[in-house]
Amino acid sequence: MEIIGHRGCAAQCPENTLLAIREAARRLPAVEVDVRRCGSGELVVVHDETLERVADVDRRVAETSWSELQELTVLDSAESIPRLESVLRAVPDDVTVQLELKEREIAADTLQLAMAAGADVRVSSFLPDAIAEIDAACLDVPNGLLFGEEPETNLSRALEYDCTHVFPHYDLCVETDVVPNAREHDLNVIAWKAARTVDDVRTLHELGVDGVTADRWDIVPPALKPTMTTQG
Repeated sequence: MEIIGHRGCAAQCPENTLLAIREAARRLPAVEVDVRRCGSGELVVVHDETLERVADVDRRVAETSWSELQELTVLDSAESIPRLESVLRAVPDDVTVQLELKEREIAADTLQLAMAAGADVRVSSFLPDAIAEIDAACLDVPNGLLFGEEPETNLSRALEYDCTHVFPHYDLCVETDVVPNAREHDLNVIAWKAARTVDDVRTLHELGVDGVTADRWDIVPPALKPTMTTQG
C-alpha cells in the first residue's frame, strides 16, 4: 500500500511548495500536487482557485501572472508558489508524482512537461472532462477520477474514459462496495482524505486499497512498514 504525500504532506510543510515536495519525497514513494494555469499561461502548483487562503491576497490564480505569483509566499512561510516544471525536477526518479488537474484544458500541457522532465506521473481529477482529455488525446499515463459520492456512476465513467485508477473518498471505501467493485474491473484504488492517523492507514490497508493521500509522512503503522518502503 502506497502512502502519497498530499500537497507534499501539508500538515508538516507549507503545502504544494518545493520544500514540502522535497521533504515528502525523501520519505515516501509518491507525492501529490495540484495543477492549474496562472494568468500569464504558465502551469503552477497551487490548490485553490483564489490566493486568499494560501497567500493572503484577494485575487484569482487565473488572473495573476507568474511574475506576480513568484513574489508571494505560502501560508506565512518563506516558500513561494512553484511552477509545475520546478516541482517535476525536484522529485527523484524513483518517486511518483500524482498530478491533480484542477482545471479543464491543461492535461496535454501538464503531461508534456512531465515527459520533458522524465517524471513518473499519474493524473487525477474531480473533473470528468479533464480525464476525458487524456483519453481523447491517447495520452499513455495512469489516470483516474476523484470522487466523494455516487460510486457506481463514477466507476462507470472511469471505465468509459479507459482509466487505470479510481480515487474514491475514504468514507466510500469504508461504507460502500467501491473497492471490490473497482477490483472486478481491474482498476487500482487510491483513497483520498488527507490521512493523518495510523488508524486511517490501517483501515484502508485492511480493505485492500492500493494507496492513500496523507498529510503526514509518519503515520505508517509499525506492522506495515516493511510493505510501505520509504525513500530514506
